[in-house]
Amino acid sequence: MQSFFKLKENNTTVRREVVAGITTFVSMAYIFFLNPQILGQTGMPALAVFVAAIIVAVFGTLAMGLYANVPFALAPGIGMQAYFTYTIVFGFGFKWQQALAIVFLVGILDVIITLTHGRQAIVKAIPTELKAAIGGGLGVFVTYIGLKNAGFINFVIDGNNLITVNDKAYNGGSVHGPLTSLLASGGVTPELTKFTQSPALLALIGLLLLTFMLIKKVPGAFLITLVATTLIGIPMGVTDVHMSAATSLPHAFSEFSSTFGAAFGAHGMQSLFGTWQKTILAVVTIFAMGLTGLFDAIGTLIGIGNQTGIFSKEDQEAFVADNSFNSKMDKALVVDTFTTTLAGAVGTSNTTTFIESATGVAAGGRTGLANVVTSVGFLLMLFLAPLVSIVPTAAIAPLLIVVGIMMMAEFKKIDWANLAVALPAFFTSIFMAFSYSISYGIAAGFIFYIVVKIAQKQFKMLSPILLVITAFFLINFILIAII
Repeated sequence: MQSFFKLKENNTTVRREVVAGITTFVSMAYIFFLNPQILGQTGMPALAVFVAAIIVAVFGTLAMGLYANVPFALAPGIGMQAYFTYTIVFGFGFKWQQALAIVFLVGILDVIITLTHGRQAIVKAIPTELKAAIGGGLGVFVTYIGLKNAGFINFVIDGNNLITVNDKAYNGGSVHGPLTSLLASGGVTPELTKFTQSPALLALIGLLLLTFMLIKKVPGAFLITLVATTLIGIPMGVTDVHMSAATSLPHAFSEFSSTFGAAFGAHGMQSLFGTWQKTILAVVTIFAMGLTGLFDAIGTLIGIGNQTGIFSKEDQEAFVADNSFNSKMDKALVVDTFTTTLAGAVGTSNTTTFIESATGVAAGGRTGLANVVTSVGFLLMLFLAPLVSIVPTAAIAPLLIVVGIMMMAEFKKIDWANLAVALPAFFTSIFMAFSYSISYGIAAGFIFYIVVKIAQKQFKMLSPILLVITAFFLINFILIAII
C-alpha cells in the first residue's frame, strides 16, 4: 500500500488518507439524494437513477484513485443534472432515453478529445474569461433553479402578454379543459413569495441552517442540512414518510434494469437522429455539454491541485506540452471522460470531478488511497435506497442555491471593468440561466466575443476552433427560427 500509492513521496500516512476519504464521502453523500430528485422529473424511475449514480460514482472515484493516484471523487454533476432535465428534456423536447444517449455521446466526444490531446487546442482556443463565465454562469443557472424549486419566486403573468395556452396560439377568450402550459412574452414579472406555504417556509429554514453551518465550517454541512430539513418537514406536512416495498433495495435494482442501456434502445440512440432538426440540435447540445464538462474538470483539477501541491510544476508542464499520459492530470482527465460515458450507458447524467473533494484534501488527502475509502462509502449508500422517496424538494432546494453560489466564484477571474471582456462574459453567464440552457449561454458569449474582436480589429484572436463552434450555434438558431 505504501509503495502503490506512494504515501511517503506525497508526505502522507494511511490514517490521514482514511480520514480524508471519509471527509470527502460525508461532504458528497447528499448528491445521491439530489440526483434522483432532479432527473426523476423527466419520468426516469428515481430509484434507478439512485443506483446508477452510485455505480458511476464508485467506478469513477475508484478509478481516479487507482489509476491517477489523486484524491478527487467523481459523481453526477449538479449543473449537468439541471441541464439534462430542464434544457434537454423539458426545453428541447428530447425523451429521457435520448438525453441519456446524448450523455453517452458527450462522454465519447470527451474521450476522443482527451486521448488525441485535442483538449490542449480547445483549452488554448477558448479565452480564459469565457471559460470563467461558463463556470460562473452554470452557478447562476443552478441557483436560479434552486430558488424556483424552493418556491421563493412567484411569477405574475399579464394576460395581454400570453402567446400560447396549452401549446396553442392564444387570442383571448376562455380556455376549455385543464390548463397544462402557458407561454408569455416579457410581461412576466417575478416577485418574492410571501412564505405562507409550508414548502417555501421549510426551504427557507433549510437555507438559513445551511448558511450558518457553512460559515461555521461544520463538516458535512450539506448532508446534515438535508437530513435536518427532511425531519423538520414531517410535522410541517411537507415530508411524506410513507415507505413501501416499492422503495426497497431489491425494487431499486429492478427499476435499474429500465435505465441500464436505455440510451441505446428504440427510444434512445435509435431515434435520436430521426429528423434533421433533431440531429442538428443534438449535435450542438453534445458539443456544448462536452466543452462545459471539459472546462469544469480541468478547472477543478487545476484549482484544487495547484493550491495543495498535488500536481507538481513538472506535472502541469507535462499536461500542457507532453503528448503522453504520464502526468497525474492527464490520467485524471481520462478517468473523468470515461466515467461520463459509463453514466450515459447505465442511466444518469454527466459526471464531474467534485469540488467537494477539496474538503478531503483539506483534511490531508494527497493520494488515491483516500478515494478508495470514499468509494467504499458510496457503495454503502445503496442500503439507503428506501429513503430516496422521502426527501422533499424543499429540502433539496437550499443545497442547489448554495452550490450554485459557490460555483460563481469563477466570476472573480473576469475583468468586469473592461467592457470588451465584460460583454461576452455577461451574456455567456446570464443567458445560461435566463434561457435555461448552457448551450445558448455559450453561444451568446462566443458570438459577442467575435463581435468585440472584429470591432477591435484583433482578428488573430479568433481561433478556427472558436469560429467553427460558433457557426454550429448560429446554424442551430436559424433552424429553430425556421422550424
